[in-house]
Amino acid sequence: MLSPLRVAARSTPSLAHLNNKAILSVSGSQASEFLNGILATPIRESPKRPLYSALLHAQGRVLYDVFIYTNTDTATRQQNYLVEYDARSSEAPAMLPMLKKYVLRSKVKIRDATDQYDVWASWGSTVDVPLDNSPKEWHWAASGALKPLWNNAAEEWPWGSGDCSLLDRRTIGMGSRFLVEKGDKPQRSSTHDIKSMNDYLLHRILHGVPEGSTDISPMQAFPMESNLDIMGALDFNKGCYVGQELTVRTYHTGAVRKRILPVVIHEPHKRPEDYVSPDPDAPSHPIGVEIRPAVVPKEGLSAPRPRGAGKLLTSLQGVGLALLRLEHVEAVTKGNLQLQFENTGKTWTVSPWWPSWWPHQASKTS
Repeated sequence: MLSPLRVAARSTPSLAHLNNKAILSVSGSQASEFLNGILATPIRESPKRPLYSALLHAQGRVLYDVFIYTNTDTATRQQNYLVEYDARSSEAPAMLPMLKKYVLRSKVKIRDATDQYDVWASWGSTVDVPLDNSPKEWHWAASGALKPLWNNAAEEWPWGSGDCSLLDRRTIGMGSRFLVEKGDKPQRSSTHDIKSMNDYLLHRILHGVPEGSTDISPMQAFPMESNLDIMGALDFNKGCYVGQELTVRTYHTGAVRKRILPVVIHEPHKRPEDYVSPDPDAPSHPIGVEIRPAVVPKEGLSAPRPRGAGKLLTSLQGVGLALLRLEHVEAVTKGNLQLQFENTGKTWTVSPWWPSWWPHQASKTS
């Protein structure tokens, strides 16, 4: 189930300042050990490398999805870490005091470095992704959880190796992101068009990539339902970390029944195939609105009302991301269901699609 909207993803070199991000500096001789104990992916000690990861609470729900950058101290020449996270207010505990509670006697110093750095994302250029090192194979668990198997023949580390930058390997085509000194323009501004946050948002939606507290609801979202496994933010072979027990148990013996997918939001009498590009005139829709399944009537057949509902997350210009039950998505694919919600006094239909990069068997997971 592929949408023609996938071709609308901007392919010219583009650059956007992500002004809803905050940065923490984590330094000290035990910084790697400290982060390794709380993140859902292992931290590489020597040499240090950037990565994408997540912080969970004890019951295995997501607190933050985070990008970890390396940074070399100009005075000591020691490599430290910079943690990028969503700075918007949410139900999650504040990041800085939460991490400080974990320090105990560790030789670690944590401070807010948001006033030093701006976060930028870039995409649409070979400079952004110099090597095709996206996962080529996938390990499937019986639960429906997925683990990317990176092709490391061309590159030692899939997320890159530079300070204050990383290759965004959450999916093919996302580009890269990096930190620059506060108020400075990136060097790439001479070769890339500077775009808005909404342009980056559309870029994410069209690639099916959830991010931050709007899409990955703190204290509520399960990591696999939020696609953190597919995007490389979970390591099911990693040792102890906060939330590890429930996450690994779900991977081995549970079932992933929901996923976040990109959707087209349209009027019921129209077809999603009619939308070949985002519509700037489309109305806005509230975050968190409930998406209900409706049985498509067929002559001579009756069907019980499907159980459960979905939830609309980020949306813009008639497209969005939604947390949906996989059984509903499969029924929509077969033409047995429509997914709908009410807003602006009208009924809207939600048509999901599997991004072209998505592992083939994902649509069969239930």
